[in-house]
Amino acid sequence: MTDAAADGALLGESVHRQLRQLVLSGELGPGTALSVPGLSARLGVSRSPVREAVQQLIYEGLAVAVPHAGARVATIDDRQVCDVLAVRAVLDGLAAATAAVRVTAAELAELNAMLSAQEANLRAAADAARDTELDLEFHAFIRDRCGNRTLADELARMEAQAHLYRGDLWRSESNRRTALREHRRIVEALESGHPDDARAAAEAHVRGLITRLGRR
Repeated sequence: MTDAAADGALLGESVHRQLRQLVLSGELGPGTALSVPGLSARLGVSRSPVREAVQQLIYEGLAVAVPHAGARVATIDDRQVCDVLAVRAVLDGLAAATAAVRVTAAELAELNAMLSAQEANLRAAADAARDTELDLEFHAFIRDRCGNRTLADELARMEAQAHLYRGDLWRSESNRRTALREHRRIVEALESGHPDDARAAAEAHVRGLITRLGRR
């Protein structure tokens, strides 16, 4: 890869990351038009990487293409998010069970560092964007250790879609503390090396999300 191509790839990744964060934080809310010229001006970049980033958001299920009108941030209703989470519970369990026999001591240390960061944030005011990013990082780390790219990619889309709907959960201190406790149980199960324990902890976490959504 030439230097110019490498720079272009890095820019594309940066633009995608920025747009994804704007969507997941709610700054670009459900139904918002994703105007390539407007986003290009907002981010101070050319239209090409923005166009590619919008296409990636569509692939991830965070945006939808609208005939003759470009793209918009996806809108997910109660039924859709429950369907997504029901499937995600099973797949998250599979990923955790597989990761339990593959994860290394160094990787477990990284997961525990993530838990420490989440715990430290409980002492600060709620920040949905920050807490969403930490949650996504935690789950991405585990699924990327399962050794199954197809499974990891499907879970990445489901996780992102669920966050589109439930970002306001991170404004509740009770929900934040509950999520941390559930994350700790997942890490403890991974540390045990028992696939069935890891599967149960991961599934329980997602099913807990369904319960908390029902209380909103």
